[in-house]
Amino acid sequence: MNKLSKKHLFAGVLSLFMLAVLCGCGADSTTPPTTNKSYAYVANYSSNNISAYTINAATGALTAVVGSPFAAGTDPSSVTVDPSSKYVYVANYSSNNVSAYTINAATGALTAVVGSPFAAGSSPYSVTVDPSGKYAYVTNNSNTVSAYTINAATGALTAVTGSPFAAGSNPYSVTVDPSGKYAYVTNFVSSNVSAYTINAATGALTAVAWFYTGLHPYSVPVDPARKDAYVANADFSSVSAYIINADTGALTTVAGSPFATGEGPVSVVTVRIAQ
Repeated sequence: MNKLSKKHLFAGVLSLFMLAVLCGCGADSTTPPTTNKSYAYVANYSSNNISAYTINAATGALTAVVGSPFAAGTDPSSVTVDPSSKYVYVANYSSNNVSAYTINAATGALTAVVGSPFAAGSSPYSVTVDPSGKYAYVTNNSNTVSAYTINAATGALTAVTGSPFAAGSNPYSVTVDPSGKYAYVTNFVSSNVSAYTINAATGALTAVAWFYTGLHPYSVPVDPARKDAYVANADFSSVSAYIINADTGALTTVAGSPFATGEGPVSVVTVRIAQ
């Protein structure tokens, strides 16, 4: 299975099956909030498509969008929505590319962007879009990260000069911090996190350093409030916690880290609730 064990790839797929990316579409300064609609999109690894749903504002229940599921590449493993809620991007693990779609704000239906799918590295696993909506990043099992500029008018992807950028061994997850200045990638086999600065003008990545984690790290979200990074270590039954240096993007281990979890953690998320 192209270096990734079936055990850990399947575990990651399960978490992605349960991942619903919410899209509050149609909102702007002149649109009353009551007209907003929310949608959820799910990457279906084994059926090579994307399920789309409308979300009932009162109950949270999901209803399939007309035309769903929508065709993707082979073995879609990750799905994300850009900050403008106009475009959906999907990393297709076995077809080595990224599918891009426009979202119909009125229905939630997906239409393939002209030129989609866009080439990635070998076995792309995770895709994310930076907070500005200008750049997309994809981890490749070929030990690289592909970077793209996003055409704001069409959603099409164009490779950033210098892409793909070197990562550790078997990179899984990629995230961009809320400031849009730094990107972080978990490297499953080398058991570390690659940190990069992002060139605001071009989207290019410059390596900061590699920071060691527990054995076989999976996901690496950044808490939007505290700006800390957390890493789920799949074969170390723990979560590593780091403070992000606001000036450099470097990671400093939080006292007491790593913190014990159950067996085989693959995903972590943080939430702040007003009291």
